[in-house]
Amino acid sequence: MKAMILAAGRGERLRPITDTCPKPLVKVGDKSLIEWHLEKLKKAGVTDILINSAYLSSMIVSYLGDGHKFGVNITHSVEGDSGLETAGGIINALPFFEGEEFLVVNGDTFIDGDYKQFLTPLKAGVQARLYLVNNPEHNLKGDFSLDENGLCSRGPGYTFSGTAVYSCKAFEHREIKKEPLLPYFEKWSQEKILTGALLEGKWFDVGTIQRLDAVNNYVKEKQL
Repeated sequence: MKAMILAAGRGERLRPITDTCPKPLVKVGDKSLIEWHLEKLKKAGVTDILINSAYLSSMIVSYLGDGHKFGVNITHSVEGDSGLETAGGIINALPFFEGEEFLVVNGDTFIDGDYKQFLTPLKAGVQARLYLVNNPEHNLKGDFSLDENGLCSRGPGYTFSGTAVYSCKAFEHREIKKEPLLPYFEKWSQEKILTGALLEGKWFDVGTIQRLDAVNNYVKEKQL
């Protein structure tokens, strides 16, 4: 399975750090946030990785290169300064996945867990499997609920981690434009072709200075 790391966000809530450093290159412990993802993907056997970027994209491309120094193969998808949002970024990158199911990881999250858990094939007819976590303090209302069959629908039960597996068919024949993912989730949910699974491991959204401090404290305490 190939993977995509979403790395195009501006990181407004991480300013002033992100005024001069793109969010994926912000340090967590002794390495950049995106390096943690690359290491865990490699450990899980995923070595063909596409990274989309927009804000300060030249810094991301320069730092990561072709991935050789990380032991992976990196393809860059540069979207321009304004970016394409999540669905647009995926649709733009679709040829990279060659019609196969693919993993998407949100670049501004930190996961202390085994990424092999994400590599289970989708059930027949399913368009996506979202990985969910217990609602954190910053999102107590939640995003999605799960039923006894693993079908996912909008509701208060859990928060979307930003990590998911998608079918290429889910995005085929779509125009490349700036477009969010949520409308796709809502459509697939209504059609009962959206599933969910609970993420195994410790998860952080690294979207603010306070949460960045929290994950740095966690990494220090766990000696990761």
